[in-house]
Amino acid sequence: MGEDRSLGGPGDPAAVHYDEEERPARALTGRFGAFVSIVAFGVALLVLWQVFRPLAQGSQFYLIIFLAGTLPLVFLAYRMGLGTRGGRDRPTVADLLLAVLALVVCLYPVNPFGGGYDAFLNRQGLLESVDVAFGAVLLVLVVEACRRTTGWALPVVCLGFLAYGYYGGLLPQHLPVAHAGLDFAQIVDALYNSGSGFYGTPLDVAATYIVLFTIYGAVLELSGASRFFVDLSVAAFRRSRSAAGRTAVAAGFLLGTVSGSGTATAVSVGAVTWPMLRKAGYPPEQAGGMLAAAGVGAILSPPTLGAAAFIVAEYLNVSYLTVLGWAMIPTVLYYLGILLAVEIDVRRFGVRPVEAPAVSARRLLLRFGYHFSSLVLIVVLLALGQSATRAVVYATVLAAALSFLDRRVWLTPRRVFEALAAGVRGVLPVVAVCAAAGIITATTTKTGLGAQLASLLVSGAQAVTDNPAAVLALTVVLAAVALALLGLAVPVTASFIIGWVIIGPALLALGVPAPAAAMFVFYYSVLSEVTPPTALAAVGASAITGGRAIPTMWQALKYALPAFLVPIAFVLTENGEHLLARGPAAGVLGATVVAALAVLGLAVAAGGWVFGIGPAGTPSRVLAALAGLALLYLEPVAVAAGAAALVAAAVLAALHRRDHPPAPPPAAPASAPAPIDQPEPSDPTPRRSA
Repeated sequence: MGEDRSLGGPGDPAAVHYDEEERPARALTGRFGAFVSIVAFGVALLVLWQVFRPLAQGSQFYLIIFLAGTLPLVFLAYRMGLGTRGGRDRPTVADLLLAVLALVVCLYPVNPFGGGYDAFLNRQGLLESVDVAFGAVLLVLVVEACRRTTGWALPVVCLGFLAYGYYGGLLPQHLPVAHAGLDFAQIVDALYNSGSGFYGTPLDVAATYIVLFTIYGAVLELSGASRFFVDLSVAAFRRSRSAAGRTAVAAGFLLGTVSGSGTATAVSVGAVTWPMLRKAGYPPEQAGGMLAAAGVGAILSPPTLGAAAFIVAEYLNVSYLTVLGWAMIPTVLYYLGILLAVEIDVRRFGVRPVEAPAVSARRLLLRFGYHFSSLVLIVVLLALGQSATRAVVYATVLAAALSFLDRRVWLTPRRVFEALAAGVRGVLPVVAVCAAAGIITATTTKTGLGAQLASLLVSGAQAVTDNPAAVLALTVVLAAVALALLGLAVPVTASFIIGWVIIGPALLALGVPAPAAAMFVFYYSVLSEVTPPTALAAVGASAITGGRAIPTMWQALKYALPAFLVPIAFVLTENGEHLLARGPAAGVLGATVVAALAVLGLAVAAGGWVFGIGPAGTPSRVLAALAGLALLYLEPVAVAAGAAALVAAAVLAALHRRDHPPAPPPAAPASAPAPIDQPEPSDPTPRRSA
């Protein structure tokens, strides 16, 4: 995974952040910048055309054209990064040659000189030598594009899967992971001329759903919605000791609903709220951890979630609205945990109140509240049965139309061009990742590796115990550790795809429902963004606050702690599914309340403070942690034990406070706090009609 950077220059209003998997890209200007923007705009028009008038040749034909339009742009927009010389923001001759080569090999399956698209499909399983040669070149280009956009980790994983596919037949056949072996032509055929390789579900999702949502995000950015969400968060909490922390968390949630990128949200919110957090007395590392945790919630927050959520919908063959429904309660629990940690820190560390801007939240809502309407429209259209693709297109049109309510952000034809081009440029890293993920899925399918590794995982748990509940619990813990380690190396989208094809079957084999298993893999893939030592959201936030990166990561982990345990509740018991809003209303409500108490217990354990009482000693914190774990099991006996442990933790904290009364607080300064160094919010005063 790499660091977020925009693709445009400093003066390019369309240079926005949308994907957390993006590495530094060129700030293209001049002829190259114009060329990339024009091609990206053309791809955007193709994507929009496909929504309403799908190409007659079918989905794979569309994906071939889409990849031919986007893969060459990766070589122009992203640096080689191998110590090559040349202009930092200007493609080299090698980049230009690779871009042309990518265009040729991508379009080869549809070229009329080889018999056309139908003839190419008819050669499936019997590729000619020239087919294999072109497919091999595309394989190298996809791996290189992935390396440029995400770093070395995912390409190395892809090469490992390729080596397994080619050399797996040499393994002793008594080993569970051995297979008959694939020759090079078979591997290329699976990648180049099938629906499970480069043109499989991951790229299909990127080319249909994700690119449309990045265009939507670009339109919202240019129409002033992102600025409004941050301004509203600043104005909502006014003057209180908790205002600075609450503002950062609320801004992360609101901005995340349209961003879908953890690192970008953390950086964007931090740039605005760090002055407020600093004046309130937050140390840089603590503030950075809070910003990182709040930003990662962007990938968990409806209605846009992260890219992997669209793949969940495709793999399970359910509507995107269904996935949004599954994500609602976990999102609330995630932000509840962060807010509780914020409130504890306010009490523990004596955070000071800061002076908020004079503008009120009410005036901002009256003037700019229309920015919420496109978000609402997406949910309404999904509920009415519209596809996610059409829903987001209609929402994008509405957001563009509403921009004319504020003269400063009118979406003129030029700015519409910029938004569409920026949306496609923003999806380039995801295209590279999803095409490379096809290497993993195709190899796994061809060799049966997924079922074999799943069997090994379950067998390992059964070797320890034969109790079904214990086997499930141990498998879940092993799966969580494996996903966390996997997420350290590869981006969220790739982490989910690999986790689903390997760990998903293991959970399904133990009777875990598919929705619970998929969301379990999804959440642990996302949480790699706050997992040391490669927590990108924390790295981005520390760059804003000036704090040390590693301590910032540990602070982020503290704020996000409940999120690491709540997904386990999805799969351990039948009642865990209620946290995905699946089941009777009473069961869903009861599970939500119990899970909220569990989050409270975990917050007390991590923060060392009991609300209404005061500091929690070590015994209280241990009891609170045990209470949180027991409550998340969501079975009556465990819930009762967890509730009792939580009460005992509070009693011990009260006894500790009685025996060790707190020192008197320091005297307040005579003068009022200075106003925060906050950018001027958008004009809240409604304009009078002429």
